[in-house]
Amino acid sequence: MPRPLWTGAISFGLVSVPVKLYSALDRKTVRFHQLSRRTGVRIAQKRIDPQSGEEVPYDELVKGFEISPDRYVVIEPGELETLAPGKSRSIEIEEFVELAQIDPVYYDHPYYLAPAHGGAKPYRLLLQAMTQARKVAIARVVIRSKESLVAVRPMGDALGMATMIFADEILPADRLEELAETRELKTTKRELDVAVQLVQSLSADFEPAKYHDTYREEVLALIERKAQGEEIAVQPAAEEIRAPAPDLMSALKASLDAVRARDGRVAREGASKPRRAGAPAKTRGAGDGAPKAGTDSTGAVKSKAGAAKTPTPARKTASPRTRAPR
Repeated sequence: MPRPLWTGAISFGLVSVPVKLYSALDRKTVRFHQLSRRTGVRIAQKRIDPQSGEEVPYDELVKGFEISPDRYVVIEPGELETLAPGKSRSIEIEEFVELAQIDPVYYDHPYYLAPAHGGAKPYRLLLQAMTQARKVAIARVVIRSKESLVAVRPMGDALGMATMIFADEILPADRLEELAETRELKTTKRELDVAVQLVQSLSADFEPAKYHDTYREEVLALIERKAQGEEIAVQPAAEEIRAPAPDLMSALKASLDAVRARDGRVAREGASKPRRAGAPAKTRGAGDGAPKAGTDSTGAVKSKAGAAKTPTPARKTASPRTRAPR
């Protein structure tokens, strides 16, 4: 059972919703420690004063902001504490906005909000209201002495909260010099039509579970093999060099042809899968008006014993030469 990172309340108007905050991430990053190659012992990192060569105790450390090379403004801990935001246990909603208006570049770290004691009903009410209105709440919250801008939105049966990056922390794209030349380039209608066809042919519903961190899986497999005593022969990575397409239009058409060929191959493989023994093949157009399994010809559901309320007409077995539908 995960432990909450923070407890407080969502407040908007005069309504208060007690909530608990949970991280929505379970990072799978493979972490390594630094070891001495000679002794195999884990390396200890120490804070050393380069002038004296001595280790500096933690209580003697101060913060310094570099204003020029080797010139620092020293800030004492007490001076920062006077500027720290006041302690608060409230997620203060400032406004509700459309989800489509928030560019994903502004999202930082995702969390879940769960109802705390006594907050189940107002939590459910807020969740349903935001879902029906299709709105996202923009709010401020103080966590661990740091004020954050956050977005609260419905995520199924839960409220999700993501810390946000402030606008002045985002690098504007127009500062990239390489983009200047693209603004003056013109594309032909034919090129655009083929490009749109290629995009549409590669379109699909987003299924997060089908994507995997293959590099992490390979690293873990390597660790497992080495832990079992297997010797690993390091092979130089071969550089993949693709022959450049003669022109943009040729590349687009070749890509579109490759996608269509792949889709046709997948369809043929699906149609040529062997049928179960004794199962009749379907013919094109055959059985369009036939009752579905579990019903009779009028659509009446069969009884538990399998008998329909009215007789079901016998279905014709397709000719062996008839191909299964794609």
